[in-house]
Amino acid sequence: MLACCLVLGAVAVAGLLYGGVPSFHAGKNTQGQYQDISVAQFDAALKERDPFLVDVHIPREDPLPGTDAFIPYNEVGERLGEFPQDRSAEILVYCRSGSMSTQASQVLAAAGYTNVKNLIGGVQAWRESHQGIELTPETVDLGTVVYGEVARTQFILTNTTPNPLTITRVSTSCTCTKAQVQKTLLKPYETTVVDVSFDPAVHKDDTDLGDITRTIYIETDNINAKKIDSSITAHVIKDNS
Repeated sequence: MLACCLVLGAVAVAGLLYGGVPSFHAGKNTQGQYQDISVAQFDAALKERDPFLVDVHIPREDPLPGTDAFIPYNEVGERLGEFPQDRSAEILVYCRSGSMSTQASQVLAAAGYTNVKNLIGGVQAWRESHQGIELTPETVDLGTVVYGEVARTQFILTNTTPNPLTITRVSTSCTCTKAQVQKTLLKPYETTVVDVSFDPAVHKDDTDLGDITRTIYIETDNINAKKIDSSITAHVIKDNS
């Protein structure tokens, strides 16, 4: 029995250190629990689902992308009405370093929320793991495009570093596709929009009929992300009516 307990204890410690086993903590009055999650788990939750993302740090600083609300950690108990009323809703809580968000998570768990997740290390950990540039989404499907019409879409370019970023060049894989950034100089953690247009008739032949894929390239002065890309897809047809 003792050996079994020792093994289970070792597994739990390994999980805390390496993220293999979630870490759960009881709320103040044990009515609920909250879970400590890593940056990777945090990013996955935002990408795969639609959690309620709340910043609880005071004083307020630059929020993470997608933040739904700013509620100071010491006001969470008084402002429960601003959280999802479904006590099983997924709530991601963060602050600068993880200390204030831990306290806020305890309050939410004590209030009966059962799916509260606290970002370990807070914004500092998130930014340390995002030392680069993000161009999202990876692909935009324009659907069916009629030859002779121009389809348009947008991408979001984010400077996820603590340093200013200069966009040095924007290009595409074909002259039928044009791309332009709304800002070429980005502050740390700032975002901008990339406007993209696709004109299948630009070649004045049948080159761009059927299923196509075109790529947008963004070049920057960041040595860790000199060139990044995203793409558009479309099914081009001729209107013979």
